[in-house]
Amino acid sequence: MVHHNFTKFSVNANSGLKNGYANRGMGLEYDINLANEYYRINDIAYIYKKPTPIKLVKVDYKKGVIKEAYFQTPSTTDYNGIYKGKYVDFEAKEVASKTAFSLANIHEHQINHLINVSKHGAIAFLIVRFTALDKTYFLSVFELEEFIKNYKRKSIPLSFFESYGKIIKVKYSPRIDYLEIIDKLYFGGNEK
Repeated sequence: MVHHNFTKFSVNANSGLKNGYANRGMGLEYDINLANEYYRINDIAYIYKKPTPIKLVKVDYKKGVIKEAYFQTPSTTDYNGIYKGKYVDFEAKEVASKTAFSLANIHEHQINHLINVSKHGAIAFLIVRFTALDKTYFLSVFELEEFIKNYKRKSIPLSFFESYGKIIKVKYSPRIDYLEIIDKLYFGGNEK
């Protein structure tokens, strides 16, 4: 028996959401985290956001207060986990541009990590949201690697995402169902 414990949230006049714009005010990370929670609750997949490492510099142990700390550069990507026996690893990015995704938005070591884990059988990809267009794309590491090798550009144009990426349609639950694309690309269907 599956129990459904959905995250409760409310929308009010001060929430930042605007009528008629379903995606405004909700970030990509929030949408992915809700999707991952939905997948876990329904025993579909176990995919988690990795916390950003923090270096503590000054701590008052008597008061239990952190006085100074710095974010460290994450060593790999934002999300990883398992789905249908396959390791899943991806980076998620939002961009304000209407025309391109700058490769400066992703660290070289993250791209190398995605390429390396895919060589060992992982399902590796990017999820990129063009916020001004309210469009979210799934781009496999294979397409990302081909772009970097063949185009020698500092940004990936929207037209590349339109041609080689997969649009992630906004749904009710989960809001962005990226596993639907993984099913089609890696498992030959859309069943979960």
